[in-house]
Amino acid sequence: MHIGIDAHAIGAQQGGNETYIRGVIRALAELDDRNRYTIYLAESQAAEQWREGFARQHTNFEIRLLPKPTPLVRVPLFLAYELWKRPVDVLHVQYTAPPFCRIPVVATIHDLAFEHLPETFTRRGSFQLKLTVRRTAQRAARIATVSEYSRQDLIRTYHLPPEKVVVTYNGVESQFTPEALPNETSEIHQQFGIQRDYLLAVGSLQPRKNLVRLIRAYAKLRSENKNFTPQLVIVGRKLWLADDVFSEVRRQLWKDDVILTGYVSDDDLPKLYRQATAFVYPSLFEGFGLPPVEAMASGVPVITSNVSSLPEITGDAALLVDPLDQASIEAALLKITGDETLRARLREQGIAQAKRFTWREAAEKTLQLYREAFEARR
Repeated sequence: MHIGIDAHAIGAQQGGNETYIRGVIRALAELDDRNRYTIYLAESQAAEQWREGFARQHTNFEIRLLPKPTPLVRVPLFLAYELWKRPVDVLHVQYTAPPFCRIPVVATIHDLAFEHLPETFTRRGSFQLKLTVRRTAQRAARIATVSEYSRQDLIRTYHLPPEKVVVTYNGVESQFTPEALPNETSEIHQQFGIQRDYLLAVGSLQPRKNLVRLIRAYAKLRSENKNFTPQLVIVGRKLWLADDVFSEVRRQLWKDDVILTGYVSDDDLPKLYRQATAFVYPSLFEGFGLPPVEAMASGVPVITSNVSSLPEITGDAALLVDPLDQASIEAALLKITGDETLRARLREQGIAQAKRFTWREAAEKTLQLYREAFEARR
């Protein structure tokens, strides 16, 4: 079987989409040396690195570099042309497949936030996704999604046959571990301008991550409670509609204690997790929620939302809040910073919960979907 994988997210700093496809590909390489794979990338530097490193080690994988315009051009034109010139047996995409693709498609659709919360996207982004994802879901041979919540949502929203949609939970990378490196605390404090204990939030700067409400909750506690003194460190690349986050920080009395790091490398992110007092993720909607799992694997107590997939993914290992209620976020921040016994319990439960999620299991289920899609065309 010859499998093509659209991995344009690799090297593009696309957060969860990049982490997902990178994790699945690496696990497939360890699992499967019989089938042939072509990986389509759009970032030239990433393509060179993967050719020189990954593809030399795994000779059944080929790296192809495609042009990098918008998805409305790249997928229907450049990817479709590549597949016409060099056909594969099965094509794996995230969200969007070429519209007239005759090759069996396995589509990973992480969530339908753009359907339910279009106001948290740009008008153009919401339009593109609504135009292409429903069509891809209806025409795909198989759909992978990353939680039971998202599976039920896809079936209900797009009227899909239940047997067509399969849960393949994300994994967590091995560098997310509770074991700290020597001098780690002083290094990250110096690198990111951190002066004392801190709360950590990780996620791209966009409305769905609910960072404005988090900043307001933090600022209110700083103003009203003299015993609440941690800094707030927010890690994430600026994406769409992010100006409100910066504006909210600037207007707060405690703005100097809110640190916006921007994008952080894979080497530094585990260190920031490990040294945090607690991790806060009040997202409005998630298909999985990788950052809470990374935090749990790193031994950090987690606060997250009580909506969408997040209770399913974190289980009993997180403090849940109503993401629309600032007072709920404030209460959780105050509780977790003031109760060492609670933090110790959440650390222990979080480490155990994170072990449920492995890229190997995700790859095994994905490989089975490739087989089913290939067999279905016969």
